[in-house]
Amino acid sequence: MKKNIVIVGAGHAAGQVMVTLRQRKYDGKITLIGEEEYYPYQRPPLSKKFLAGELAVERLYVKPPSFYDDPDVELHFGTTVARIDLVGKTVIDADNNAYRYENLIIATGARVRKLDVPGSELSGVHYLRNIQDVVAMHEYMCEGKRLVIIGAGYIGLEVAAVASGKGVHVTVIEMAERVMSRVVSEQVSEFYQSEHRQHGVNLLLSTGLAGFSGNAALEQVDLTDGTSLAADCVLICIGVIPNVELAADAGLVVDNGIRVDDRCRTSDDSVYAVGDCTNHPNELLGQRLRLESVHNALEQAKTVARNICGDDMVYAQVPWFWSDQYDLKLQIAGISQGYDQTVLRGDPANRSFSCLYLRDGQLIAIDSINSPRDFMQSKSLIGNHAVISPDTLANVDLALKDMV
Repeated sequence: MKKNIVIVGAGHAAGQVMVTLRQRKYDGKITLIGEEEYYPYQRPPLSKKFLAGELAVERLYVKPPSFYDDPDVELHFGTTVARIDLVGKTVIDADNNAYRYENLIIATGARVRKLDVPGSELSGVHYLRNIQDVVAMHEYMCEGKRLVIIGAGYIGLEVAAVASGKGVHVTVIEMAERVMSRVVSEQVSEFYQSEHRQHGVNLLLSTGLAGFSGNAALEQVDLTDGTSLAADCVLICIGVIPNVELAADAGLVVDNGIRVDDRCRTSDDSVYAVGDCTNHPNELLGQRLRLESVHNALEQAKTVARNICGDDMVYAQVPWFWSDQYDLKLQIAGISQGYDQTVLRGDPANRSFSCLYLRDGQLIAIDSINSPRDFMQSKSLIGNHAVISPDTLANVDLALKDMV
């Protein structure tokens, strides 16, 4: 009897698992179970080109449907997994169908964090996490519509950039004093605030939300200072929650994500987990991390597939992220939390610069705006715990790769 892998979840990470298994000549069965009715697809374009109407659904797919035409591949879309039986090595869906496995891969991702305020149930209040969420937003992406975005993180600002380019009147409400405050420095926040305002986006920072109001459908957004904003649509972007309930109910160790080792194995040796739902050790950074990152999801997927195929592969990489807003590409390497000094490399006025983050003199992270060379060359410095003087780092005549 052929070996069988069951993958719970059918997102980007799950799609990469299947791609790598195929590349590594895995000859067993693969059963893929996903709640959505779509083949595994890429999420980053959802808040960018797909929202802008520049991509068809099929262009989002990790691989075309023909890739899965294989007698050893079994697809179950629109299917909810009810529980996992670790002792019996079985996954049971909501219709009580059972799927046996030799290896289970949990790729359940994350779900949007919901906002519980008056009027949050009104028509016109939206979240953005999947294809259907974006399809529901398309009618508001036209000139003259009034969009209010709650939250000034990556997703909220990417949507603001797309919408303002479509002639939508955009307001972003953020409780913090600056945009992307959890992930970038004040200098980078100020740069992006200026860019958005120059494109006509109304940024309301240090602003509290009281709720939404209207007769059945949304009409206005109510703020804690007593003022209100007229709105046709609200998009709530206040973060995500890892989907760990299946794992926890099965008895797997969960701690701010499904806890995995450096080979992406869970507390059960036959079960792996990948992507946004995981908490993994990062030897390069000396800490455990739960990352909401495409890079992390794809590299963990490759690690799991290769280990199942007989390789002994450790996952240890410098994390990286990106965000596209207007013609600006923000690329981030490393984790800047805990920094005690920043160094600007280049001039923000030229719309191409980097912000480097130091802790006790050591380079721990970088934000590169339209500066891909700095981004690429910084990774090895971060991974090697480089200690370089601020003056040297700021010298744009010296390439980062030449700094030792």
